[in-house]
Formats: sequence, structure tokens, C-alpha cells
Amino acid sequence: MNARSGDFSIAMSHLEAARGLLNRFENVWLRGRLAIVSTATAILQSDFVGASTFVEEAYLAARRSGSREILIPAIGNFATLTLARQDFNQTTSLVSEMFQAVRLSGDTNTELNTHATAIELALAQGDLTRASALDDNATLLVAKGPEASLYQHMYQLVRVRLRYAQGRAQDGLLIAMNALQSAERISDTDMSRRMTLLAAEGLGRVGRPLEGASLILSSARGPHLSPIEISAETNKVVARLIAREDPAASERLFAEAARVFECVGNANAQRDVVRDACELRTLAGNNPKPAGDERRPSPVELSDQIVTLLQIAGNPSLFARGFRSWLAASNCVLGAEVIETNDAGSDGTIATDDDDLPEHDASALRWESFSVGKVGLRSYGVRAAVPRTVAGVHMAAVLHRFTQLASLVAKARETCHPLGSPFPIEASEKSLDLICASDGMKELFRTLQQVAATTATVLLTGETGVGKELFVKALHRASARSQHTFLPFNCSTVPREMIDSQLFGHKRGAFTGAIGDSAGVIRAAAGGTLFLDEIGEMPLESQPKLLRFLESGEILPLGETRPQHVDVRVVAATNANLDQLVAEGRFREDLYYRLNVIRLNIPPLRERREEIPALVEHFLEQFGSELHKPMLRIADETLEYLVLYRWPGNVRQLANEIRRLVAMAEPGTVIMPAHLSEDIAQSRRTVPAHRSPRLFDEVVTRIDQPLSAAVEHVERAAIQRALAMTDGHLDEAARLLGLSRKGLYLKRQRLNLG
Repeated sequence: MNARSGDFSIAMSHLEAARGLLNRFENVWLRGRLAIVSTATAILQSDFVGASTFVEEAYLAARRSGSREILIPAIGNFATLTLARQDFNQTTSLVSEMFQAVRLSGDTNTELNTHATAIELALAQGDLTRASALDDNATLLVAKGPEASLYQHMYQLVRVRLRYAQGRAQDGLLIAMNALQSAERISDTDMSRRMTLLAAEGLGRVGRPLEGASLILSSARGPHLSPIEISAETNKVVARLIAREDPAASERLFAEAARVFECVGNANAQRDVVRDACELRTLAGNNPKPAGDERRPSPVELSDQIVTLLQIAGNPSLFARGFRSWLAASNCVLGAEVIETNDAGSDGTIATDDDDLPEHDASALRWESFSVGKVGLRSYGVRAAVPRTVAGVHMAAVLHRFTQLASLVAKARETCHPLGSPFPIEASEKSLDLICASDGMKELFRTLQQVAATTATVLLTGETGVGKELFVKALHRASARSQHTFLPFNCSTVPREMIDSQLFGHKRGAFTGAIGDSAGVIRAAAGGTLFLDEIGEMPLESQPKLLRFLESGEILPLGETRPQHVDVRVVAATNANLDQLVAEGRFREDLYYRLNVIRLNIPPLRERREEIPALVEHFLEQFGSELHKPMLRIADETLEYLVLYRWPGNVRQLANEIRRLVAMAEPGTVIMPAHLSEDIAQSRRTVPAHRSPRLFDEVVTRIDQPLSAAVEHVERAAIQRALAMTDGHLDEAARLLGLSRKGLYLKRQRLNLG
């Protein structure tokens, strides 16, 4: 759904999430379904290499599971890929296999899709007689299948192409216009784009090219950028529409479309472009190389090429060739060539453009290289010759900025997640400014992501300094309200007599000193998230008003006579024991239950010590950047002190300690235990081993560490003592330890004791 709507980044995120789940819970049938959807998504993005890999996965899953439901689409996708590279023999074999499989399945949709693939194969081979016969058979299936299905639309695309190939342009245009309306009704963006281009081509074929161009313009106003192949197909159709008006521009658009199809590996589409260009030349009576080719491109053509470059910026190979072509067409440089290098070895330049660069006085040239990206071990760039003048040097600077902006556009398209996803996408903890290393915190983060998609009231509990506000901010950013206000309000910092006014607002003159209207924090946070910190400190007399707001969404500001509805999500937090406050009558029970819809308890830092190293690194980087103290490192011994300290002030205390260390340190230094605060440094009185007063049969272990670590330490010492006392005799050592010989062997193996 996302891929066909043009939201490729969000589609890939869902596929990765599914892949991650299947790695944990293996299911062969679902693995095949994932490969099928991945193949279709790759084809929609013109990634034929990736699609080939997924097709192989689908075949493997189909063989392992014996599922015809996986096998049929896998064969269909494979046939699409082999047809794209014009491997007609293999495509013919695959289509025959598809027909045999669908007859056994009895599925009308897949049978219709098989006929559509067979018609496309016949068209590619130029066999219109066979294509027409297949079309007659497929027409009988249309009435049996569900109306306006995806397979119906895919078949209509093929029908239109067949009509155009038969010279029945008016019939093809009628089919395209009807199918376009149907595709728009089901919001199939990809199908709408393809059908729009076929309809525009049909308008050109019946002598109405301006209407065709207007139809393409209406489609271009959509919210999504087109995939690479759609852009190339657009160039091909526009080249047909503009052929009589400007033959030279038409030739250049045909050439650009052919270059794109060649780069993505769609030889069949590339052949169609060449065929259309030859057909129009013949109709116009032009030579194979039309006159006017020397004419300088118009500003409109150059602008169109810039837009195309930005659309293909995510494909470095294609972008490099397009960028070189644009440089040559615009005459802004004296010459340019594409550079392709292999980072794996010292091959240097392994591919360049075939065009010869113009000859110039070497002293008048300045060669400038523009890196445009890399795929795997291959790097792509363009080397251009600019005049050794002020204007030439400035042009080089402008071109560098352009390639940098194109790179940013490509990255933005990869990472953006448009709204409208049918399922919430899991954002990483770091993207929401959280660090979750322990299992408990990761589970808490997953719960937070699920809660973010709802409007339920959330209550966060935990000691002071554990980072409750950070979690609330993360919840806000992960929710649909992220573009609206996040407003924190601490209930303990406002005088009891003013909290009603601060929360709910007031009108001028509502009480002594009310010299103006006040919206209050609830209305100020409308549409967003209101964070009520220290909710346990809210006065008892103000709690009924808050309860009414949570129940009805309405507030009654002081001095107003009518309630006002406010849409805001409320998240409350406290470090107090609300159950005890309710039992003591200091907190309303009904308000407590209304706040406690979803409760998230954040454990203290001493219960998640495995996160301390990650937190330390994060704060070192953050405060080092703020205080201009780069390259600070922390010694392992210092980190040991920090990990074993109890941190009564939790994350806030740790952050303040690291801030102090950074402020006192010199740039590039290593922070040692001597730099720590006195209470942290004195928390561990480590006695060096050579000074230990312990006897041979004594062991000392710290009790402020995980129990499993303390037990392992004692077991290791006891086994080593027993082996030393018995000179390595296992039976005697096992008897001293109260173990069997096998039990001692297993413990030694687990503790890695030779």
C-alpha cells in the first residue's frame, strides 16, 4: 500500500520491521510473502537488481513450504524481470509455468495477471496476432474478477498499449480515461501515474497534444515525487507530444528517457523509447539525426533536466551521467566526463564517458571534480573543465553547492516518513533522544511507542532524576501530535491559590489582580501534549476540575459562564506514592484511576547499570560539544567507579557529574578516578591485590553489583582453591566442593577455567 502510494521510505521501514520479526520467529510461508512484497516494492522503485535477489528468496520459500500461493507471484515477478532485460526465451518458459499453476489454483485474479504478462511478452516480440488472441481470452476473465482490483488495473494498462500498437488510438484512449478514474477512486498513486501517462500519450496520438500535456501537469501537482522509471516514461510521452512543435527538444527527451531505462536495467522499455523515436521521425520525414540538434536547449528544457537530476539523486551512477549531460547542454563548462572508480583497489578511473572533450589551452583550464556518491565499493563523480577566470571559479563553487544539495535531497527521501502509514513505524531510541540499553528499558521503550499511537492518558512514576520528562518528550515526538505544542507544567512550583488560574485560565476581573485575560496552560497546549509534572503535589481543591477536564475535555476558566472544549493529550508524572496519598485522603481516588490508564514506571539508574557506559559516552559528547572540549576520553577504571556508584540522584546526577568533569578537563585528556567528585571517589576503597590481608580460604566481593556476577566471582574462587589444594585431581576437588565430577566439569566449562 505504501509503495504503490509513493511512500517508499515508509514501505521499506515496514519491510525491515517484518524481516526483523521473522529473524526472531521463523515462518517459511511468511518469509515467502515478505519476499514477494519486497520484490514488488523493488520493481516499483526501479531496483531490478534488488528485485532479482528477492525473487530467489521467494522461490526458495515456495519450494520449502510447497505453497502455490507464493509460487505463482514469484514466477510472475521473475517473468517481469526477465522481460525487462529482453530474455524472451526464459520469459516464455515462465509464462507457460504460470498458466499451468493458475489453472490448478482456480484464482481469477492471478489468471488475469498471467494473461497480462503474456500479452506484454507478445507485444515485446511484435506478435500482435497472439497478443490479440490473449486479450480476447482475458476479456472473459474480467467479468469474473472483483471490480477495480489491482490485477484489473494492471490488465487495463496492457490493453491500452495493445490498442496503441494496433493503431486504435481512440479505443486505447477511452480505456485509459476510464481506468484512470477507477485508479484514482482507490487511491493507487502508482497506477494513476502510469495510466495518466498512457492517457496523455493517447491524446497526442489523436491530435490533442496540448490536452495531453495539461493532463501530465495535473498529475505533477501531487504530493509525492515520482520514481525514476516514471520520470523516464514522462520524458518519453512528452517527447511524443512535443515532436511537431520542437523536433530537436523531442529528440533530447527521447535520448534522456532511453539513458534512464538503460541505467536501471530495463532494456525492454529502452527499446520502446527507441522505437517511438524512430516512428515519429518517419512520420515527420526527418533523418535519423534531425536538423536543429545543434540548437541550444531552452530554459524550460534545462529546468526540466534539473528537476530530473534531483529526482534521480539517489542513484549516483545515473545522476553522474545526467549531471554531465546537463553541464554539456547548458554550456556552463568547457567539457565534462563521468568518473567511476573502484575503492577496493588502485584501479583509478575504470569508466569514463565516450565523448571526446574539446581541446583548449591547458593554461586557460581549471579541472574540477564533483563527487556524487557511491554504491558499494564503486564511487561516482564528474570531472569538468571550467575557464580559469573569476566567473569560471564561481561557476565551480555553484556546481559544488548543487551536488551537495542533491545529496541532501536523496538522503531526505530515504529517511522521511510521511503521515498516513497504516501502522506505526518504530523509531529508534536515539532518534527520540533516549538511551535504552537494558532489557527492561527496551521493553519500556516499545510500550511507549505503542502508547504514542493512542490518545490514552499516561502516568509516569519513578524516582527524582530518572528522566521522566525525557520519556514524555519522546512520547510526544513519536505521536501524531509531534508538530504541535509540548508544554510542561510543574504542579509543585505554583502557589496553591493560583494553580486554577494557571491551568484553566481566567477572564479579566475574575479576581483581584486579574488585569487581563489568561488562556491557561491547557488551552496553550491545544492540539499537543500537556505534561503535568509532580501531579501528587496538586492541591486537593483543584483536583475535581482536572478530573472533569480529563473526563469531558472541557474546562471552565475563572470568570467564564460557558465551558470550552480543548483537544490536548495529558501525561502526568510523579515521584510520590499515589496509592499512599489516596489512602491518606490527600489525592482523589477517582482522579487517580483516571490518570492511571496506562502506567509506565521508570526504574532508578542503580537497577539498570548496564546503561551507564552508554550514558557516559552520550554526555561526554554532548557537554564536550557545548563547552568546546573535544576528544575527551574516560579511563576504564574511572568508568568502573561510575558503574558501581549508587546514584541516588539518578540520571540527572550522572549528567551533572559528567558536565563538571568536562568543565574541569583540558581538551583531549583522559578522565581519571582522581577527577571524580569526592563522594563518588570515596564510594570504592579498592585494595590492590598484592596488599590484600585476605587468607587463602577467604574471598571478598562487592554486594552493590548484580547477584549473578557476585555468585560467579565466589564460584570461580572456590573452584580455583579446591583445584590448588588437590593438585588438580578432579575427583578430590569435586568432593571438597560437594559436586559430582560432571558437575565440576560443567562449571569449569561455563566459567572458562582450563
